[in-house]
Amino acid sequence: MFRNLTPVVKNLLIVNAGLLVLTYLLSYAGIDLVKILGLFYFKSEYFMPYQFVSHMFMHGGLVHLLFNMYALLLFGSILERIWGPKRFLFYYLFTGLGAAALHTAVNWYLIHDFYSSVQDFLVHPYLENFQALTQGYSRYFNQDAVSQIINNWQSYDKTALRESVDNALQAQMNIPTVGASGAVFGLLLAFGMMFPNAPLGIIFIPVRIKAKWFVIGYGALELISGIRNASGDNIAHFAHLGGMIFGFILLKIWYKGNLKQQ
Repeated sequence: MFRNLTPVVKNLLIVNAGLLVLTYLLSYAGIDLVKILGLFYFKSEYFMPYQFVSHMFMHGGLVHLLFNMYALLLFGSILERIWGPKRFLFYYLFTGLGAAALHTAVNWYLIHDFYSSVQDFLVHPYLENFQALTQGYSRYFNQDAVSQIINNWQSYDKTALRESVDNALQAQMNIPTVGASGAVFGLLLAFGMMFPNAPLGIIFIPVRIKAKWFVIGYGALELISGIRNASGDNIAHFAHLGGMIFGFILLKIWYKGNLKQQ
């Protein structure tokens, strides 16, 4: 597998692995590279426009890196041979940016919805509105934040209430998104569309399934997980879907419906 590395895939592997090593090394000097290169919400104090690109070369740990780089190696090398280095790199970056765009848009919607609930609560601080805020938006609050909000609610201190809620929301906006997963899901989508009947194996499952069903099933799972938005789930499901959606659009433009290779 490694003997057949294509140029762009090889360089992407080096850059991603190198940045993870650099992240670990700089942490000993008190420098958080994730805070610099990870993608933050656009209203975060840490947001910079270049993060839309830089975040896709950063990873949250060795396991995260290995999963993404294995998929890049597996699917990317095949696609680079078909498209050539320039077109492959353009597709990779395009789907990565598309993933970041959809992820940011969904975050904007969720935060806007959260603010609407906050306003209802502040205007009508009834028990049911309080429960809707702290339970329906539990992903925004840790236990300390909930305790602080309860204390402020009981004393009906509107200023303190708003401050405690804003602090919880600011903490949420300051959580970075990292990883090449959006671009990798774009590669998976391209492979499934170009080689729909290619057999793919899944870890711990002893049977192979066709690539088209693997892609459809994986996409459906990401959509369900993204809609559920369970508390404690730190996976950017809509970023994965964004990579697939933007990849689908680009492939349709390139091939004008005549896509399938085998």
